[in-house]
This record gives sequence, C-alpha cells and structure tokens, in this order.
Amino acid sequence: MRYFVFLFILLGCTSVKTQTRTQNPRAVKLYAQGMSQIADGFLNDAIVTLQQALTADPNYIEAYLSLAGVYGEKKDYKNAVAYYKNAFDRDSNYAAYYRLPYSINLAGLGRFDEALFQINEFLNIPSLNERSIRSALYRKKSYEFAVDYQNKHSRNNYRFNPINLGDSVNTIHSEYYPTLSISDTLLVFSRMINRGEYFAKSSIHNNQFSKAEIIEGSINKTILKGAATVSSDGEWLIFAADFGNQGFGNYDLYISYITPEGWSEPENLGENINSQYWDSGPSISPDSRTLYFTSDRPGGYGGRDLYMSTRQANGKWGPAINMGEAINTAGNELYPYIHADNQTLYFTSDAWPGYGKTDLFIARKTSTETWSIPENLGYPINTIEDEGSITISSDGRTAYYASDRADSKGGLDIYKFELREDIRPYKTLYVKGQVIDSITKKGIPCSVELVDNATNKTIMKITADELGKYFIPLPTGKDYTFVVNRRGYLYYSNLYELSKEKPDSVYINNIALQPIQKNISTTLKNVQFETGSYELLPISMVELDKLLQLLNENSSLKLLIKGFTDNVGKAEDNIKLSNNRAKAVVDYLIQKGINATRLAHKGFGATLPIADNNTEEGRAKNRRTEFEIIDL
Repeated sequence: MRYFVFLFILLGCTSVKTQTRTQNPRAVKLYAQGMSQIADGFLNDAIVTLQQALTADPNYIEAYLSLAGVYGEKKDYKNAVAYYKNAFDRDSNYAAYYRLPYSINLAGLGRFDEALFQINEFLNIPSLNERSIRSALYRKKSYEFAVDYQNKHSRNNYRFNPINLGDSVNTIHSEYYPTLSISDTLLVFSRMINRGEYFAKSSIHNNQFSKAEIIEGSINKTILKGAATVSSDGEWLIFAADFGNQGFGNYDLYISYITPEGWSEPENLGENINSQYWDSGPSISPDSRTLYFTSDRPGGYGGRDLYMSTRQANGKWGPAINMGEAINTAGNELYPYIHADNQTLYFTSDAWPGYGKTDLFIARKTSTETWSIPENLGYPINTIEDEGSITISSDGRTAYYASDRADSKGGLDIYKFELREDIRPYKTLYVKGQVIDSITKKGIPCSVELVDNATNKTIMKITADELGKYFIPLPTGKDYTFVVNRRGYLYYSNLYELSKEKPDSVYINNIALQPIQKNISTTLKNVQFETGSYELLPISMVELDKLLQLLNENSSLKLLIKGFTDNVGKAEDNIKLSNNRAKAVVDYLIQKGINATRLAHKGFGATLPIADNNTEEGRAKNRRTEFEIIDL
C-alpha cells in the first residue's frame, strides 16, 4: 500500500497523536475493522466499513482522514480531497500533518494553487522530521512549476478529453505502447496476457479500427518484450525484446520485415545499437535513416539516456550516439518518439521540471541540427503520476497513449485525444509514389532526397523500396527541391513550392527515370535566372549540384547545355540571352571542376517552343534550360 507506507514514513518522527478521538464504541470497532481491511489490501471493503464508522460518529476525524487516504490510494482525488476537507473543517490543528497528502490529492485534481498553499502550511509546522521536509520540498517544487506553467500557457478553451479506442483495440487485458505507421493506417501495440507481452495490430480506415489481432510468427515467440516502432511505409517493425542468451544484454533491439508470409524472423540490430545493458524504447524517423532509443549503458548523463543511430549507405546502423545534455539529465529519459515531420521529438523524463514522477516533453530540431530546450506538455496531459509513451498522427492533431482511466476495459487501455495546438508537431504535407525505369516500366530502388531551398541543405533522404515505392513527409511553410538519384540514370529534380500550401495534403508523384543514353535531352526544371538576365538565382544551385554529381559519376559523359526563351522581344536579343544563360550553366560546372572539353553550350532563343507562347503559362514553359547527352 504505497500511499499508507508513504504516510507512515511522513508521520513516523512527528508528535502526531495516534489515539482515536471518539467515545462511540461502535465507531471505534468499525474503524479498527476498516484499518485491518486496508492492511490486507481490501480497499473497497474498507471504504464501506469506514463510512459506517462515520455514520456511527459523523465527527470521527480519524475515519475522515483514513477514508481520504484510501481514496488517494485509488487515485480518486475528488473523494480524497472531499474527505480531507471534512477532517480539516472539524479540526485543522489535529489534521495539520496531513496537509502533505492533502496537497498531493489537490494537485491530482489540477488545483495547484491550493496544493501550493497546503504544502507551505505543512512546511511551517515545527519539528518536522528530515524525510518529511524532503518530501514536502519536492512537492513544493512541482506545484510551483505547475502554477507557473498555468500562468504562462493560455488554454484557449482547450479541453482534454481522452477517448477509449473501444472493443476493437482494448480488452480485459492491458494494452499499451501504441505506435502508428506514418500513413495512419496501422496501429501496433503491446498486449499483456497472463504476464506475457504480445504485439498486436489493428488496421485503420476512415478513423475506424479493425478488430485487433495478435501478430503471427516468431516476432511473438518470446513473452519478454518492450516498445515497438513501425517504419513510415509499414514495412519494418523495430522492437525491444529479451530472447535469452541470443542478444548482447537483457533487452536488445530487433528488426522484423513484412513479407507475404507475415513478419520475418527477428534480427538483432547488432553491436552498434545494442549493448550488454538495457536497450529499449525505439522510434524510427520517417525517412528510416535515424533510430532513437533508450539505454542505461555506462557513459551517459543519468540512469537512462536517449541515444540515436544513423543508417549508413550500406544499410547498416552506425554507432549509437548519446543525444547529449540538451536532452538527457542526471535522471531518466525514456520512450522517444520522433514525429512524421522529422523535427519534433517527444519523450518522458523524471528530471526535467514537471509535476512529479515522469512527465512527457517536447523538443524540436533547430536550424543548426541541435535540439531546443525540452518543454513540458503540461497538465492535464501530464499529471502527478507516471506518464508513459505517446504517439501522434501524421497531421499532428491526434495523440495516442495508454492509461487506466475509469472507463478502461481492464488495466491499461489505449486512448486518443486532441493535442493542444502549441505542443503539436509542425504541420506536414506528404508526397508518395513510385520510381520506375522509363523503358522497362519496372520499379527502381533508389535514393529520394528532399532539399530545403532556403538553406540548400538536405533535410530528408530515404531509399525507395525494391519496387521503387516511397513516402516522404514535407513540413509546411517551406519550399523544397525533390531529387531522385540512381546510378546509370539521369537524375530527377522538381521544385515543390509549398510555403503557401495548406497542410495535411498528399501529393502523388510517380517518376520515370531515363537511362543514360546518347542524344537524350532533359529540362533543368529548377535552373532559374533574374528576369532579362543571365545571372543564376540561388535556387538553381540545388539542381546544378545534381548535374555536377551526374558528371562526376560518369566521367566520360559529354553534354550540350541549351538555352531557350519565349517569343517576347527581338529574336536576336533572345538568341543572345539564351546563349548567355546556357554559358552561365557551363561556367558554373567548370568552376566546380568539370573539364571544359566535356561541355558545350548553345542558345536557341524562341525558335523551338514546347508550349503556346500566347499564354503566360506557356511562355514560362518555353523559358527553359536543357542539357543533351552528346557523347557517352
């Protein structure tokens, strides 16, 4: 009985009177019976018995205090507070030593101002023992944080209303550790059955969950498992498990792949990820390039720290790197979750400022690839109890977590709730499609890259699967260049101007890559110039650098750079302008180290239009730069 053990420690070295304050024999007998039931763990029976004692003597203060304690043990903060108040109303001096548990239950209701008042009153009591003072100061710090948080964060009519996912997902057993595919079509979670942990799955269609099924295959052959994470395409499942002496430590991280026959035999992620210690709580980034997880291996900042590993070009995972003091503390950091925007990280911690025990926090990537100072998600998402893992839908609005709320089907259930706006991830768009060979029409596994046009830096890079299929989130508010590379093919590059687009949209972009062949011409879609000028705009560098890469990877390749204009202006001026623009591209490539003998240029003016020059849209298409392969 953790609540009463705590209370006895609190009162053990104080001068609280322990005799009862009633002369009613029936009340005394019932009270003794109720306390015996508490000691045996029969809390519901004790509630009935202690209420009978109060019927016998409505002023029996010890019965009020003990009932408050029982309700506090059951996390029924409302009734606990009511019974404490009854006791204080009858004799505040006698009940003074109970201000600490009274404050805890007030905080459980979110009444942090009152909780802070009660704890300050408690600390004013003379002759408190050292342990009581330490406990009170710990709570006071939490209440002060809570009050300050409430003052700084406007609710904007936000209502926390968790909804049980219902019978399709939840059962009389405990369900927890939810994780979603990036397309929000697959929910994977853990289910505890007879002390064994099993992974289960539920498909999602039109916000409806299919009847959850235990995942078949060897992925569930051990009952000792932890959290899991699903890759963005739903093809991988990375999870923590203890397969006995097969791993490096007591819990290692494993990967399983979806096949036509089900999930494959789990593979240990290897010594770059796993250690001889505890490794768990995985979360895979949407581009499947970075794995975040928790470990208690030596050399960290606290008991359990967050680590990350980057997937290398050969498909192997690089050495695990501690995420540093920007995230980790002298306490414990657990259950990292990286959102589909690839920039927002959620995790739990028991040491960053919060409400007590473990709270949920958010940190965001900065422009320098570091992390912002973690921010508490606030009450009522965080409470005075332990908070576990969280996962969030791709649109950033709906969060999923496990809780044992009053409407639980049994033990922990999985709930969803709307996330407050200020702690949502960045709004995100998505692009998905398939990369194929333009001649054979077969899918091509290749690299798919997303470049931030403002910084010319790659913010995401994934590898399309063996069928050439890919799925990429695109954080809103920015413009991107989308690049596809495959050796032996001409690269693909296209501009996505999304800074003004609405979020939560999906773009379909199926791409046919052209094998490298002589006399093939390709438009440099993102090479742009100042109006009437041949000065390259900065946005052009993203594509020109890919053209540079193509030339470096194919050392015998020779190109003719061709310039074109619309029909506005004099023909001779257009020929000159288009020639100078083609030359500007050649000059850039030569400046970057390409031998001039491999490059030629020519301006064609408005002589070879590919669209109608009578419309602005057509004229824009005619103002273009191309390259033609003239020799292999």
